Amino acid sequence: MSIKFSARYLKLAVLVIVAGNIYPLIYLRQNFELSMLEAFGITAQQLGQNYAMLGILYVVTYIPSGWLADRVSPRILMSFSLLLAGVLGLWFSTYPGFVELQIIYAGWGIAAGLTFWSALIKATTLLAAEDEQAKFFGILEAGRGLVEALLATIAVAILAYYLQTLGQDTPQALQKVIYMYVACMLVLAPISYFILADNDEPQAHNQKALNNSTDQNRRYWADIKSLITQEELWLCGVCILMGYQLFWASYSYSAYMQSQFSLTAVMAGTITVIMLWMRTIGATVAGFMGDKFVREKVLGLMMALGAILLLVFTFMPLGVPPIALMANVAVIGLLMYGIRGIFWSTLSRVDVRNEIKGLAIGIVSIVGYSPDIYLPKLNGYLLGAYPGREGYTIYFCTIAVGGLIGALAAWRLHVIVQRKAKREIKTRLSEAF
Repeated sequence: MSIKFSARYLKLAVLVIVAGNIYPLIYLRQNFELSMLEAFGITAQQLGQNYAMLGILYVVTYIPSGWLADRVSPRILMSFSLLLAGVLGLWFSTYPGFVELQIIYAGWGIAAGLTFWSALIKATTLLAAEDEQAKFFGILEAGRGLVEALLATIAVAILAYYLQTLGQDTPQALQKVIYMYVACMLVLAPISYFILADNDEPQAHNQKALNNSTDQNRRYWADIKSLITQEELWLCGVCILMGYQLFWASYSYSAYMQSQFSLTAVMAGTITVIMLWMRTIGATVAGFMGDKFVREKVLGLMMALGAILLLVFTFMPLGVPPIALMANVAVIGLLMYGIRGIFWSTLSRVDVRNEIKGLAIGIVSIVGYSPDIYLPKLNGYLLGAYPGREGYTIYFCTIAVGGLIGALAAWRLHVIVQRKAKREIKTRLSEAF
């Protein structure tokens, strides 16, 4: 028992490290945008085009990603993703032209979207027992954030060393940062392949039998129909959608505090960095609470509290001291990352066979991560049409209302789960007597 326990947590640790390593290079702009523009000789608009294409590729590959995860072992898909992303990173380090950059970002869209995302979620779902779902997803989110933060810290140190100590120019120094990220992915590719073996996962299905099934393609559309008619699947999607919207609001906190509360860029940045470090704490605590108590109740409560605190943040007096803003944003961060840590655990409440679980993940992802498409446009429109605090107020209030809707969806899911459990008990009693 202890060996199996240790093996499962070893695999979870590998999933955490893998998930924390594949995205930082793809989203290098998060910490090094100005350095990227200088090194590649491109404009901010051109860089934005690359990321817009990346977002579109994610959306259109969610369902194919799930379909693929049901037919190919997650460890193979994730190893391939790391290898492909790393090789493209080597090309990226040569500072190619804009057209070549578009090809690289398209390739990253395939690596991180089509062959990675659903495989990661499915591997985590299959690895965790039913009473461990919230904990495992909480640890995944918390650990992933910690890995990304550590890598970012190392990357900044590398850049500073080559720029300030050795006196290299920005392109040369940034290249060393890219090498670091690439090396991590290429090393992890074989490690994930050999450690994330399929044969001893507690809920793993017979992949070989699935691949040999001659009627699999004919059942594909029937499977989609069976999934989209389940209320629980849509409620799961709504929980993720509204939780992800609360996370999206955090992208505007820094600009809001600078423009409306007259905070300096350093102070606003300090507050948002503190919020980022809440990821590990919030996701871990939420994960353990979700399994100790009822995960839908915990998720709903966090969504409701997150929405209320977002409204408090929105309507704070302009003369409020920075410490009050810091405290509010820090608690929002705890709740926000707690929500992200466990909202995928609701998938286990949906009656989905393991062999089509990837397909279910793809469908839920389209719903849940659709804010990537419409929230940037909504934010830009509102701030343009209603300049100043009014635009931010409408934007934040809209997202806060969504958070309350998410809380209701989580409660509704809990009610359905309870009803099913009672029916199962009655059925068993009638069969026994």
